[in-house]
Amino acid sequence: MISPTRTASIFRGDRSGAAIAAAALLALATGCGSGTGEPAGGSASTTSHSVKDTSITAEPGERFTLTVDQNASTGEYWYLVGPEPDSSVLVSRGQDYASDSGDEPVPGAGGRLTFTFEAKGKGTTRFTLLHCTSSTCQGNTSTLPPGTTGPSAAPTAGAASPAPERTTYTVTVT
Repeated sequence: MISPTRTASIFRGDRSGAAIAAAALLALATGCGSGTGEPAGGSASTTSHSVKDTSITAEPGERFTLTVDQNASTGEYWYLVGPEPDSSVLVSRGQDYASDSGDEPVPGAGGRLTFTFEAKGKGTTRFTLLHCTSSTCQGNTSTLPPGTTGPSAAPTAGAASPAPERTTYTVTVT
């Protein structure tokens, strides 16, 4: 079955090579099969969404991605957390990280984390992405979300401690 792919991105700051990274991600998304016997290339077109667009409509079999900036060297991570999608409507097909520095690891270099989802059956479901930074979460790693979604440390007198950013997406499969 050919699966169209939709891409949504959030990029922060001025990063050299962002256009190259976006082109590379596009080439990867349209040039590779899913590994499930689907033909390489999938759909001839890819639709981009802003990750601020938290309402997504898809058809059964359709895949879409959400791409965010992530930099482990600064303690910045993204996670798929509860509520996770109803698996009869939408399934996560994993995530993939692409470094801004390419194949050569560069200390301090960030990159892009892409979450991939596939619409399964008709219905509506929700899922949440959690964005942690070194000031908002504690005890987390690239694969382990924090034990709490609250602030990482007690606030100093008179200062409010920032909370991690949670973005909930609603997906309707028609």
